[in-house]
Amino acid sequence: MKKQHTMFAVFASAALLLGACGSDTSESGNSGSSEEAKVLDMGTSAEFPPFESRNTEGEIVGFDIDLANHIADELDYELNITDMKFDGLIGALQNDRVDMVIAGMSATEERKKNVDFSTEYNHSGEMFLTAKGSDIKTLEDLEGKVVGVQLGTIQEEGANAILKEGDIKFELKALDDSGALIQEILSNRIDAAYMDKQVAKGYIEAQDLDAFDDPTTASPGMAVAFPKGSDLVEDVNGVIAEMEESGEMDELKKKWKIEE
Repeated sequence: MKKQHTMFAVFASAALLLGACGSDTSESGNSGSSEEAKVLDMGTSAEFPPFESRNTEGEIVGFDIDLANHIADELDYELNITDMKFDGLIGALQNDRVDMVIAGMSATEERKKNVDFSTEYNHSGEMFLTAKGSDIKTLEDLEGKVVGVQLGTIQEEGANAILKEGDIKFELKALDDSGALIQEILSNRIDAAYMDKQVAKGYIEAQDLDAFDDPTTASPGMAVAFPKGSDLVEDVNGVIAEMEESGEMDELKKKWKIEE
């Protein structure tokens, strides 16, 4: 009898254990509960201050991050941010690895062939940065020089367009991020860096650099990017419109010292 009681206890314990496992799976969100939080996966490239960069604690912060959090809150999503190289963001959208991209991305006609964009939320323009005291003051002074750009950006497209026109010839050097461009200037490995004006202003102040405006053509403004045909475009446009109307967009720009 003692052996039978022992076997019964073993089976009973096993049944309780299996029941507990089933309960854990349900609570972890694998049960398909309708109360499960909706997740909005966003891609960015956190080396583009003041739009997105990492603070001293390693957190991704900036104007675009605040904008993304506001969009997620308004649309009742939980925001999940993935940091990646800028030139990989379009591919991440095309391969459905992220639902949207907010990364200071300009809504160019070329990019519109591959992704959809929201309405524009900011327009900065471009600048050429040089070392302090450089004799490079105009576009014509770039003749025979080395100009750095961030890989995959509108500035890379713009620099190639200038070269294609043929009036000015310079060597183009593309690097992964804007911080690397500044180090190249400070180390005299490039003569100028071509980048977004708002980002450039931050580096001018921090690194005591010289600069001049790009006189060629106005670039498209920044917008949120989505996979082609995304249902999110209309909803995000609605949030951006509300922010513009209420003045919240202007307040956000003041917070991050963004001037247009």
